[in-house]
Amino acid sequence: MRLLIWHVHGSWTTSFVQGQHTYLLPSAPDRGPDGRGRARTWQWPRAAVEMPAGRLRDEQIDAVILQRPHEEELARRLTGRQPGADLPAIYVEHDAPWGDVPLTRHQIADRPDLHLVHVTHFNELFWDAGRTPTTVIEHGVVDPGPRWSGDLARAAVVVNEPARRGRYTGTDLLPFFAERAPLDVFGMGVGDLAARLGAGTAAIRGIEDLPQGRMHDALSRRRVYLHPVRWTSLGLSLIEAMHLGMPIVAVAATEVAEAVPPGAGIVSTRRDHLRDSVRRLVADPAEGAELGKNARAAALARYGLGRFLADWDRLLAAVAR
Repeated sequence: MRLLIWHVHGSWTTSFVQGQHTYLLPSAPDRGPDGRGRARTWQWPRAAVEMPAGRLRDEQIDAVILQRPHEEELARRLTGRQPGADLPAIYVEHDAPWGDVPLTRHQIADRPDLHLVHVTHFNELFWDAGRTPTTVIEHGVVDPGPRWSGDLARAAVVVNEPARRGRYTGTDLLPFFAERAPLDVFGMGVGDLAARLGAGTAAIRGIEDLPQGRMHDALSRRRVYLHPVRWTSLGLSLIEAMHLGMPIVAVAATEVAEAVPPGAGIVSTRRDHLRDSVRRLVADPAEGAELGKNARAAALARYGLGRFLADWDRLLAAVAR
């Protein structure tokens, strides 16, 4: 099939374009949000084809994958076809609901002409989609391999724009954790994080956004992966850390309790217990190795790329027939 999709979430799209289809990615000279084309920091296969947006009207397109509310109108304007009417359309919701949770109404609720995909069962449970057909296709990631060494006695955190996202991503909790173990925070906008958080953050070090391969290598040298997030969809960086064989310490919010089973890490809502667990694992790499081995096995079983692509193939065949 020939699928029209915008490059919105690089990590998720990296997995999606590994399938057997042709993926048409609109590009624009400014490479802005509606025209990023192919990724420049991820390795994508040749089937991910960068397509000037002005050429889409003349292209064969079998289905469109929508990810943002305005893409329905954008697709209609660029292709001359109405998503859901004369162009099969699937809307992927990457986020946990916001606003008046748990009463949050999805923007495509009561749209039987579209098909809504959630990336976690938690999201499906909390979003109100009304009569819109809905499917859960859990994440799948390209396996980076068991790289964990834990030779650096520090904890790793991955979050983009932690200052802006604040309590959602648990940014305010980082000084609390840093009282017991040094933290390396990876992602976009983390370079001046310690300064923004104020006093008592000497143990926090920001490491600006790295290409995916280099970040995997860097993460795997840290003793433990800390996931302090309060409210967001399940982060792919958490799943990638599990694939790397890292032991996990995570706030028990949204989908985390499903993703990190017993024996793969410590999952709790008790902040003192979480902080003590980070300190213990930083000090005891032998315990971390056992937890990390179990974390990798759990991630391969539930979030493997093969299962992810097979789930998508089944849905695409049903929607586009």
